[in-house]
Amino acid sequence: MKPTLPAKLLQALAPWRDAPAWHIAFSGGLDSTVLLHLLATAKPLVPLSAVHIHHGLQAAADAWPSHCQSVCDYLGVPLRVMRVQVPSGASLERGARDARYHAFAQVIGAGEVMLTAQHREDQAETLLFRLLRGAGVRGLAAMPVHRPLAGGHLVRPLLGVSRAELEAYAVEHQLQWIADPSNADTRFSRNYLRHRVFPILTERWPQAVPGLARSAEHLSEAQGLLDELARMDLQAAEQPSAFPWLGLPSLALAPLRELSDARQRNALRHWLNPLTRLPDSDHWVGWQSLRDAKHDAQPLWSLADGQLHRCGERIWWLPSSWSEFSDVPVSWSDAQRPLQLPRNGELRFCGKAPAGPLEVRYRQGGEIVDVPGRGRRDLKRLLNESGLPGFVRGRLPLLYRGEFLVGVPNLAGLWAPPSQDWQLHWMPQTCDQGLS
Repeated sequence: MKPTLPAKLLQALAPWRDAPAWHIAFSGGLDSTVLLHLLATAKPLVPLSAVHIHHGLQAAADAWPSHCQSVCDYLGVPLRVMRVQVPSGASLERGARDARYHAFAQVIGAGEVMLTAQHREDQAETLLFRLLRGAGVRGLAAMPVHRPLAGGHLVRPLLGVSRAELEAYAVEHQLQWIADPSNADTRFSRNYLRHRVFPILTERWPQAVPGLARSAEHLSEAQGLLDELARMDLQAAEQPSAFPWLGLPSLALAPLRELSDARQRNALRHWLNPLTRLPDSDHWVGWQSLRDAKHDAQPLWSLADGQLHRCGERIWWLPSSWSEFSDVPVSWSDAQRPLQLPRNGELRFCGKAPAGPLEVRYRQGGEIVDVPGRGRRDLKRLLNESGLPGFVRGRLPLLYRGEFLVGVPNLAGLWAPPSQDWQLHWMPQTCDQGLS
């Protein structure tokens, strides 16, 4: 006997029954209406709520929050309505999706679950759409049943359910749902596939949709194996750097060089995936140029959301906002308290701060500093000796008293502090503090 739709749903959600809360992404359409009704009537022990995202893209959408509210009131489910701004760009679909998931990330707390109602036809459309765009295994794995989102989880429990099953359930229970007029607009790629391509495919191959969805499952399993291989290959490359205080992701280059080109790309895709949108096949020549550059070169590879830098035998990830800091001098009137540098972290003293009016400046070139036991030394040469990555040097805070350079943060491990009475510590702004 085939399991009922409620049984399928509860089985899919079994791994998440101990989550602190479940949130349903409730558009008011057929799919999310069925999901909401299934869960509200199942009365799970997990606290349940709904979230409606108002994109503001069409006049008809202004009436949808009130419809969603009435449905939630009837089912006894709390509803939160969130208005988002969809940025203008080449793809309205992508902009709306990004805005929607950004809002979801604001809703869920640690360990909580956001449930979305994509079904089997959605999965087949995603696979075909990405196949036409030339996606690799990761893209062709289509939509995962589960993925991390903010501090919680995004779960799609209906991916194994057909749209026909959802419609039958809705009719049986006399549910009312919103018919989004934009779903009929074939100018949008997914709608074109849904209304023009899939009817022809299923006329010739009736099992096209479940077949494509099954292929997506196989590709998802293959991607899981590639991820396991990547984690194994990255173990040796993830040895700590000489500058762990920088707080930037980095890898040792030598272990990567020992891998085949295909395994290098696989390991890097896995490592870069949470940091940036991944490059297409043609763009990977940038990795080869960075990897094969001369030892004393400092090449970089520009990606969608940042840059990969190579310094010596190490590669570093710098998010796009790394350069967004102010190099304007900053007065330090109360040196007993930490100094917050504009988008450049924090500077503080350990020990008694030196007397006099102090100011933080940034490198202009030609700086000289006193080094205990070595006398007056050229700062540039000292930085070269230290191996401090070149991309850090422009934002290294320098402490001045008048026109005299009295200190460089010893946290960089460059040399001994200028005095036994105090040390200058710099904690740069890290990716977790807003650089990514």
